[in-house]
Amino acid sequence: MTPPISLDAALTFQVLDDGGLSAPVPGHFSNGPSSMTPEKGFPFGGLLAALCAQSMRQGLALTAPLRTLSVQYLSAARFGEQVAFRPRLLRGGRNVLYAAVEAEQDGRMTHHATGTYGLDAAPAPLTPLQAPPPPLDRLDPKATIRGPMSPHFAQHVEYRFDGGPNILGGNVGKPLIERTWMRMVDARPLDEVGLCYLLDALYPPAWTASKTPAAMTTVDLRIDILTDPTPQTAPDGWAFFEFRMLDLGLGWTVDEAIAWGADGTPLALSRQRRKLLPQRPA
Repeated sequence: MTPPISLDAALTFQVLDDGGLSAPVPGHFSNGPSSMTPEKGFPFGGLLAALCAQSMRQGLALTAPLRTLSVQYLSAARFGEQVAFRPRLLRGGRNVLYAAVEAEQDGRMTHHATGTYGLDAAPAPLTPLQAPPPPLDRLDPKATIRGPMSPHFAQHVEYRFDGGPNILGGNVGKPLIERTWMRMVDARPLDEVGLCYLLDALYPPAWTASKTPAAMTTVDLRIDILTDPTPQTAPDGWAFFEFRMLDLGLGWTVDEAIAWGADGTPLALSRQRRKLLPQRPA
């Protein structure tokens, strides 16, 4: 497989004849185990969310901050082949803009997204989610994700867990929560596409409840950006994330993630619905 490329390189589009944009999904952004070929997994949802956000911003020349991104994952794209993104403005305005993008590969839709954009107002915010994270320099740099079962996409992320990782049953009898500092390995400044990537850059929290976790796939991901990260709130690209399972049952699981800046400023939150996959007979 070709050497990994950066997130910024993966977000570089070609312009199509009809004005749309296209980019491939490289295999090293697979959610499959790094010891296996990318095709043993599927394109990483965080990269697809970032591609949707970037295609709307670039294709529609949007300048207002992204405040909400909602992605529906319809079918898996093939690795290494171009995915076409066709963004459109649903409604413009001075305060709020609404956009959408449809992505397809060879005429088959792979995912669909909507974005809400708007300028922040002047009044001081009320932020009940304010929560200073544990000091980064007091956590063990070896508390990370590695090994043959770590997903391909994790090689692009630097992790620093607070009490984890707890995958494969480490949270049995405890709340299904994982807490970790994260940044991209190239220390790129944290921005909206970086948040889209990192808010999905962990295994499902449900996988900490059992040594034999159920297979599942994301069908919906919603991201709300509360305030844009800055070099002060996300120094060297670092932010602190908490992933929490909310519900598991009836063939579904729902979890959420919150991102904080180094000073405790809430940066973003997400909610993800996953479908449990049918178990194959032994």
